[in-house]
Amino acid sequence: MFNLISEYLLMENFDHILLFKTSCSTFADKNALRAILEKQQGIQEWNLDLDDCDCVLRIISFEINHDHIIQLMNSHGYQCCELT
Repeated sequence: MFNLISEYLLMENFDHILLFKTSCSTFADKNALRAILEKQQGIQEWNLDLDDCDCVLRIISFEINHDHIIQLMNSHGYQCCELT
């Protein structure tokens, strides 16, 4: 019962889901991003939607914040900003 309640409370708080508009628009970008993000500790899951006009990057993390991801992406030559 406790686990069910804990999971419900986590679902009510979406602070762990980070959303970004990116300049990643190709499968090559997605593969490069895979190499970058899989080295990052604290990312439970990530996805890049190349079919969306904003090429949305979704990251699930309880440890990393938006600024960290933006700086990481910029340091690898990608544009990235938080979607609100």
